[in-house]
Amino acid sequence: MKMTPAAVIAGSLLILAAVVMVVIILPYADTSKTIPSDLFRNRTQMEAKGRDLYISNGCVYCHTQSIRAIDWDLGAERIAEAGDYIKDHPILLGSQRTGPDLSQEGGEHPDDWHLAHFINPRSTRPLSIMPPFQFLNRDNISLLTRYVQGLGMKDADRRMERQTLWKQRAVEAYTSGVDQNVEWLHAHVPEGWRNLPTPYPATEAGLARGEKIYQDFCFGCHGPVGDGMGPAQPHIYPPPLNFTILKGRKISGGIIYYQIMNGITGTAMPYFKRELESEKIWDVGNYIAKYFIDQIDANTEPRGIDAAYEP
Repeated sequence: MKMTPAAVIAGSLLILAAVVMVVIILPYADTSKTIPSDLFRNRTQMEAKGRDLYISNGCVYCHTQSIRAIDWDLGAERIAEAGDYIKDHPILLGSQRTGPDLSQEGGEHPDDWHLAHFINPRSTRPLSIMPPFQFLNRDNISLLTRYVQGLGMKDADRRMERQTLWKQRAVEAYTSGVDQNVEWLHAHVPEGWRNLPTPYPATEAGLARGEKIYQDFCFGCHGPVGDGMGPAQPHIYPPPLNFTILKGRKISGGIIYYQIMNGITGTAMPYFKRELESEKIWDVGNYIAKYFIDQIDANTEPRGIDAAYEP
């Protein structure tokens, strides 16, 4: 076969047709059969406007919206399904996790946490490299929050219902006064944790680790002296806990550990069970207890066997 102009044109058209078939027609034929997943729902108008802001501000460059089977170590609760994205045009899967994956972000935090976070991400996450979005103004931040709070669709709606319920209770407790608020906060800690001292001694190294962890994770809300006056405070209600009001009360290391681990639903206090290993939570708890509450029960009775590596 000679390489005539007609043969080159015919060959090029055949190659183009094959590419179109493989890249466009076959994927379309397959995806057109996709059915909605069990958590799919249509977005509200406010969520759709927030999605436009998410796209126009380049959020997809740092955040993915897709959890794969190999991503279980991220603490995910659900693998993404094609039916989750059936109405997304374009689909915002993303390719980088410079920031956390957001596919199930809805309801992880209450709205006021997102307000503080969008205005200045380092007020809620001191180590964040996310740029501030205060320039969007409150109305647009509210729209962006509505979109993020809808990620996870029906699952997100259930989490938001829980946040709304406990937000109301947290506000009622806070407005009832200091004593009632502290009693309410600690009443939701299981009894076993309430009577549990910190199992590790408050060594110089441990307290230094606790201080570093506090600066990296807690400073933005609770402030440098633990009085709840961090940079996020003006945007959060109920405000971050002032640790100094706990002086003179019986506060075990177990109470502090449990609330750092699980967070306090309805408030801006998030859980850290997926980010901080056990010893880091005990260390920062020791730091808070020693320097802000002025009482520490580290390594006191009842005690178990010492750890394999312990000074």
